[in-house]
Amino acid sequence: MSEKDFIANLSAAIENGNFQWSAPSNIALVKYWGKKEHQIPANPSISFTLNDCKTITRLAFAKKENTDSFSFDLLFEGKPKEDFKPKIQKFLERIAIYCPYLKSYHLTIDTENTFPHSSGIASSASGMAALSMNIMSLEKALNPAMTEDYFYKKASFLARLGSGSACRSVKGSVVVWGNHVEINGSSDLFGVEFPSKIHDNFKNYQDTILLVDKGEKQVSSTVGHDLMHNHPFAEQRFEQAHQNLYKIKSILETGDLEEFIKIVESEALTLHAMMMTSMPYFILMKPNTLEIINRIWKFRNETKIPVCFTLDAGANVHVLYPENVIESVLQFIKDELLGYCQNGQYICDSIGSGAINL
Repeated sequence: MSEKDFIANLSAAIENGNFQWSAPSNIALVKYWGKKEHQIPANPSISFTLNDCKTITRLAFAKKENTDSFSFDLLFEGKPKEDFKPKIQKFLERIAIYCPYLKSYHLTIDTENTFPHSSGIASSASGMAALSMNIMSLEKALNPAMTEDYFYKKASFLARLGSGSACRSVKGSVVVWGNHVEINGSSDLFGVEFPSKIHDNFKNYQDTILLVDKGEKQVSSTVGHDLMHNHPFAEQRFEQAHQNLYKIKSILETGDLEEFIKIVESEALTLHAMMMTSMPYFILMKPNTLEIINRIWKFRNETKIPVCFTLDAGANVHVLYPENVIESVLQFIKDELLGYCQNGQYICDSIGSGAINL
């Protein structure tokens, strides 16, 4: 499919209404770092969809006379949130060509997160995915003949234009975003469900998120992505991501936990290595991030329990492990890792299945 396939040509035939969706955050196993114009990824990525860390968004719409521009109110937890509005305005302008009917309505967007605000979990992925699901519900109401496949692909396509990784928060427990020769149907334009059967070892996989630093990052992800344009190791990194996605596809099919750990931890450290070797260079890990990593390595080496870590572009640590070792790992976290978390805070989550119509 091409961008042109997502241009809607519909009359705004409905006066008013509302929809409500939840969409989860996700954690990449093979990382996306670096992008081209129009939110196109420089390399493919694959992620676990989370279950409990999600955004719930309600979209109310009412027809208006002036159709020249967008009109919307933005509420966060029921209260006006003016500082979020520029990001939503920019998103609506980006998708205007694909959803021209939106200018016919005044929109009221009311959103909330199930995880604490400023918890260090990126809410842009879940937030943009939830908003895109609502917009597609409106489009489907205007075009009832729309297929389910098109509905989800366009929702992922729109979400990507709001926040790249948001396209991986729409549908599926394991999602691939970016063209890859081994993944049927993969695309730079939207995320697709992992096409193969996932081994039982990875069913209901656990993600305990250790909140090392809840402060705002000193370097935004957008700036970090842009620094890949002239990065001395960019091409090697993009090739490595293709190779690692090829490897992890087989790993997810066969259930090889040892190889899974190698790829996932290597990807996390490579992501941060790219930040440390860009110009300007920066470090988002904190001393406690490193302490946690070393403790995980020591625990895994001593117990042979298949627990590993991954990182986003920040200081917090995602501890990944199979469901059958949950008691041992949680005890280890409480005994040895909570002291490295800000105010001892952590969040327990697991693999989910994507956005839900509420």
